[in-house]
Amino acid sequence: MFTVFGFYKFKKINYLKKNKEFLQSEILKNNISGTIILSQEGINGTIAGKRRNISQIIKSLKKVFNFKDFDSKNMSQSHFQPFHKGKIKIKNEVVPLGLKINSNNKKLNRYISGKSWNKLISNKETLVVDARKPFEYDVGTFKNSINPNIQNFRDFPKYLKKIDKAKPVAMFCTGGIRCEKASIFLKRKGFKNVFQLKGGILNYLNKTEKKDSLWKGECFVFDNRVSLKHKLKQGTYSVCSGCRKPFSPKDKKSNKYEEGVSCPRCYDTLSNSQKTRFRMRQNQINLAKKAGRKHKFQKEF
Repeated sequence: MFTVFGFYKFKKINYLKKNKEFLQSEILKNNISGTIILSQEGINGTIAGKRRNISQIIKSLKKVFNFKDFDSKNMSQSHFQPFHKGKIKIKNEVVPLGLKINSNNKKLNRYISGKSWNKLISNKETLVVDARKPFEYDVGTFKNSINPNIQNFRDFPKYLKKIDKAKPVAMFCTGGIRCEKASIFLKRKGFKNVFQLKGGILNYLNKTEKKDSLWKGECFVFDNRVSLKHKLKQGTYSVCSGCRKPFSPKDKKSNKYEEGVSCPRCYDTLSNSQKTRFRMRQNQINLAKKAGRKHKFQKEF
């Protein structure tokens, strides 16, 4: 069993290259896979490994960057290692929005969770905004939510400018970090009633009983588990080898689904040469399976 740990912390960080080298050696030593992003404004990541090794990395992060706890964190379990390797990346922002966060503007954000969140998004006057990408929204979302339908988070401000400033706005995303920046952007633009789901969807699904939940569907995650359900249990979605987007068990019944090649979303957009290439790749995977070996492109776990 592997422990999967998602987290972020907004905190001024110096010596990025030096810290990258240290963390790279730490995750290698502890056999940790996943990605940690370093920026002058903070850290963000999702990693997986044995529980004792994850605990060691958590201690290292807190010690190196001198903080007591993360701004947000979530922990779940997986029967397989959901990441292929461990990476430390240095970026200008932990989430690209062209807006830097510091301790002063972050304090202005208003967090809400549990029954209070349910009450807020059940109010007809509340604009419930899913801050994720469209394909994430299609896998699952909250009742009454709308999606900006943008492919790049940097374009999110263009959508936010269209929102009625008089309405209460309730925003949510997978772990909460995208909403941290979006909330600050709205406040700078004069919005008064902006709320964000504390800890994001993953913490909501983990702490809310299904009978009390207003979540519909599953939650897409950026690892090989693909999607999670309530209590962060393994979901039912897979990733298409053609378009790299999630598809459901229902999609498998479509005539446009072909294992390792296409799904209903991409079947009509793939060229014949692409389909031929993907079929050759899938054939190599099938041959490896028969020989009792795992192919490097194999996605099943």
